[in-house]
Amino acid sequence: MKRKIPSYLRKGDTIGIVVPAGYMAAEKMDTCIATLENWGYHVKLGKTTHSTSETYFSGTDEERLNDLQQMLDDNEVQAILCARGGYGITRIIDSINFKKFKKKPKWVIGYSDVTVLHAHLYSNFRITSLHAPMAAAFNDGEAENEYIRSLKNALEGVAAEYEVATHNYNKPGKCKGELVGGNLSLLAHIIGTTSDIDTKNKILFLEDIGEYSYNIDRMLYQLKRSRKFDDLKGLIIGGFTDTKDTERPFGKTAYDIIHDIVKDYTFPICFNFPVSHSRENYALKIGGVHQLSVTENYVSLMEV
Repeated sequence: MKRKIPSYLRKGDTIGIVVPAGYMAAEKMDTCIATLENWGYHVKLGKTTHSTSETYFSGTDEERLNDLQQMLDDNEVQAILCARGGYGITRIIDSINFKKFKKKPKWVIGYSDVTVLHAHLYSNFRITSLHAPMAAAFNDGEAENEYIRSLKNALEGVAAEYEVATHNYNKPGKCKGELVGGNLSLLAHIIGTTSDIDTKNKILFLEDIGEYSYNIDRMLYQLKRSRKFDDLKGLIIGGFTDTKDTERPFGKTAYDIIHDIVKDYTFPICFNFPVSHSRENYALKIGGVHQLSVTENYVSLMEV
């Protein structure tokens, strides 16, 4: 199936904002909305952006599904920004009708729980999407940092070119392939489903937040036993933030755990790449062809 890249945005285009999973207060989106408008875009708000829900979710499954479906089908919308992740897309993914969307795809933006949507679009329709900052990342004076700017550049068709520092656990090498990945817990969660990703000849990136050390170990073994590492071109390890440990310590950091599991593979590996649940979160094109270079002096990831 031929890879489909949505049209890049021009000033005057419309970005729709939805909250397809966990609840987010409307005022926390204000800076994001103002910034997108300052970039020259119109903003269209979905019903879930001003939800009155009193539960974890931004609405019932039906409400969240209908809101996302409307944005996917709306001819006036050229990109869809998911305001936050959390949990909830798994509950509605199999009910989404992609018939119209796959004929004229648009950019889907987000990370965390949005990993499920990214993986589903890539695996089923080969549609490229954006693993990138969401609404809260614009707050607290951060609206013009390099990570938010990387989202603007990606939407406007500027090819990504990131260079970062080395790490002791890196494995040198150079490779080229389509980029896939996202949140580790979600990637482990979708194995065996219709959203599962084929990692053969791909560059895989992983990140996560708030997980117990033993659970990181378990999820990495799930990927390994599912042969997700067997035919990789390269591996990018992002941030593993706010990790937790049990009363009797696991005895290893997240990076120690990952290194022990992947160290015997021959493909290039880089650790501490700026893709994460924290401020350091570059926009990455899921399904885009990239070149990864891991050397003793630097790491570079370039869209080609």
